[in-house]
Amino acid sequence: MTSQGLSPDRRLRLIDALRRGAVPETGLGLLAVGLGRFEAAVDAELDAVATGSAVFKAVRGEYGSGKTFFTRWLAERAKQRNFAVAEVQVSENETPLHKLETVYRRLTERLATSTFPPSAFRPVVDAWFYALEEDALAAGATDDELPQAVDGLLTARLAEVSRVAPAFATALRGYRRAQDAGDDATADSVLAWLGGQPHVAAAARRSAGVRGDLDHFGALGFLQGLLTVLKDSGHPGLLLVLDEVETLQRVRSDARDKALNALRQLIDEVHSGRFPGLYLLITGTPAFFEGPQGVQRLAPLAQRLATDFTTDARFDNPRAVQLRLPGFTVEALTELGGRVRDIYVSGSEGKAAERVRSVVDDSYMSDLARAVAGSLGGRVGIAPRLFLKKLVGDVLDRVEQFEDFDPRKHYALTVTDAELTGTERNAAAGSADDVELPL
Repeated sequence: MTSQGLSPDRRLRLIDALRRGAVPETGLGLLAVGLGRFEAAVDAELDAVATGSAVFKAVRGEYGSGKTFFTRWLAERAKQRNFAVAEVQVSENETPLHKLETVYRRLTERLATSTFPPSAFRPVVDAWFYALEEDALAAGATDDELPQAVDGLLTARLAEVSRVAPAFATALRGYRRAQDAGDDATADSVLAWLGGQPHVAAAARRSAGVRGDLDHFGALGFLQGLLTVLKDSGHPGLLLVLDEVETLQRVRSDARDKALNALRQLIDEVHSGRFPGLYLLITGTPAFFEGPQGVQRLAPLAQRLATDFTTDARFDNPRAVQLRLPGFTVEALTELGGRVRDIYVSGSEGKAAERVRSVVDDSYMSDLARAVAGSLGGRVGIAPRLFLKKLVGDVLDRVEQFEDFDPRKHYALTVTDAELTGTERNAAAGSADDVELPL
């Protein structure tokens, strides 16, 4: 993809996200400075998943090192292959990892495809039933025979799932019955139950032939069923991102141990072949992977995630189970800024575009990168978010709108606590080691 190939709408959304200091949802391939080393490996893994394999991957990096950017960059590549994607934030209160039913629920809430934003769960299920109808008609079923033919195909396609989670197929039948009867309220309730939502009306559950709420173990079966539905509805795989797994270090010890064991169980299930079409990615800080309150607390999990990072980072293996993000340099920040400038001016006109290119040249970009990194205690690795926010909102916007604005003369970098994340604030404040004491 080039900046010229970016649609005006996607360009506006990308620039607006950077102006707000957020990670854009689209167009990340244009901003992927330093990720080229991972392209061949992750593309090969996505291709393998599309043909029925399953992959587990872990990404490590300090706060602000670009883990969210990496996962959304990977999600964009997955969507180009027509994968479904879901990004789930792990948290003690909202999505505890030791309760996989909550993870499955967030998955269905955050499910997205290249054509449907979250939640794409209902469109995917409806597309699946449409595909079953098309297959039944292609096999010679008449209109009168269609309901029975579709039910037969449903049973056959979910036979493997029904051995471990029979309620999944039962709920799908209940959803279809309610739809055919024109009972939208019941259909909505049954679909909510199928998506792992609790407290669904008892009457709707009875009409579908299911009972109770989804539990930890049932969630694995429902995930298996969802992968089958996705594949038959035209999506060869699912990229599931479990973000900020390092938050497990801050929960009660009993909950932490259960969560680490649940993660170990998920990895083993992926490697056992239970989830064909699943690409499972987790993100965490080095402290989570190496510290006593994280992965190292559970020896079997530490063994599964063990990766050699003792060599020069240039020689990290992108095919390994764990990836280390390289971190930014001033040179990489300058290159990134140049790419953003090119995207920005691709939507400008005439003299304004020429003025932005000439005034905000690579030399100024390098100066701004060094200034932003300096405001964060010289920690270039956590500077990209703030650098891009300042570049777009304080520099590019002004140069485009005001003919006589020159950032070298009229702009001095200012950074306030209110606009910083916690990590950036700590970096800006410095540490005790930075303070020179008179002895």
